[in-house]
Amino acid sequence: MARVKVVFEFVVKASPTILFHFLTEPACLVRWFCDVVDIQGDYYVFSWNGSSEVAEVVEDIEDEKIKFVWDNENKNEFLEFFIYKSDVTDETILRITDFCDQGEEKDQRLLWESQIFTLKKEMGG
Repeated sequence: MARVKVVFEFVVKASPTILFHFLTEPACLVRWFCDVVDIQGDYYVFSWNGSSEVAEVVEDIEDEKIKFVWDNENKNEFLEFFIYKSDVTDETILRITDFCDQGEEKDQRLLWESQIFTLKKEMGG
């Protein structure tokens, strides 16, 4: 089945610095994204329900962006978290770029909405 790129944006009531910590620090990631995470140099090993996935950090701009490339057969796929401030409202925006099977875009959105709900709760807002 074909894979497609999906992009979602969420308003987050936190500073870019705090949000970036929740996207990169193991103690924060386990609160909303995965069960366990181990960082080994430029590699993050994420675990969910006993299953692990390895991702290499290919771009890391403090308080702005972290981009992971999954260690699997499709090297064109990545997971990117990009943080920016709205010029109009001055709100912090988190843009997530991910990939999913074609036809599963709605399910992927629901998954990320659930994850971001937990993230916001863990950040206190």
